[in-house]
Amino acid sequence: MKRFFIGDIAKRFGLNPRTIRYYETIGILPKARRIESGYRVYDDKAIERLEFILKAKTLGLKLDEIREILLLHEKGEVPCECTKEFIRNKISEIEDKITSLTELKIRLTELLKIKKYKVAIKSICPIITGAKNP
Repeated sequence: MKRFFIGDIAKRFGLNPRTIRYYETIGILPKARRIESGYRVYDDKAIERLEFILKAKTLGLKLDEIREILLLHEKGEVPCECTKEFIRNKISEIEDKITSLTELKIRLTELLKIKKYKVAIKSICPIITGAKNP
């Protein structure tokens, strides 16, 4: 079995060692075994777990959601239905953000169309001051 030190893992995955220690602290990465010198030593299973965590994060899952998936897996359950629910929620969040950003884009585009500015002495910028609230 291979042994990996925290610095090696951090470098391999582009992480700060503090992030790896944090994952241990919150329980999504098992506590590393320590050698006599006190250094943390990780095995292949920890590497596999870390790869899973990072992949789940790229899909937008939060650490609490990842923890729940891992807990189900550790209980011997297949967490796919739970994962699907998290994905559905993420899609809904994305759709809400798209709607919000589309509305913001429209508002900003309208502000760019303004040709004449009413110059108000007390106004920092007439464009922003004159913008309609959503």
